[in-house]
Amino acid sequence: MARVFVYGTLKKGQPNYKHMINTAKGLAKFQGRGRTVEKYPLVIAGKYNIPYMLNIPGTGHHVAGEIYSVDEQMLQFLDEFEGCPEMYQRTLMSIEVVEWEGKGGAGEGRAAAEGVVECFVYSTTTYPPEWVGLPYHDSYDSSGKHGLSYVLRESR
Repeated sequence: MARVFVYGTLKKGQPNYKHMINTAKGLAKFQGRGRTVEKYPLVIAGKYNIPYMLNIPGTGHHVAGEIYSVDEQMLQFLDEFEGCPEMYQRTLMSIEVVEWEGKGGAGEGRAAAEGVVECFVYSTTTYPPEWVGLPYHDSYDSSGKHGLSYVLRESR
């Protein structure tokens, strides 16, 4: 099992969350909520209003998201879904645990709730330079006040 941090359309309540709970694509178990230890620019870009975390450490905000434990099948699905490595690159990042589902607060759950875990994150170094000038967000919601609703793949 690997840890993955999702900050965009794959979070609970977002347009692509259905993929995280589709066991035909693999297993993903919600572990808790977190945020990036380093600051990153989270922008909404392109004609489909896709959230991108630009891999520019030290710029932007501590990005909020969800931590999942996923099996190899789900990790392979996510790589394909995220267009890895062309559109996004999967890299290890330090994620501060904000709230841990854990197992009754014992063992690994308690240790993680008090600190930082390493997670795979889909961020990008392959973006048009003008994206750096877009507004930075600390959290993503497709129906947020930014007014940039995500366009589902099946609607493109």
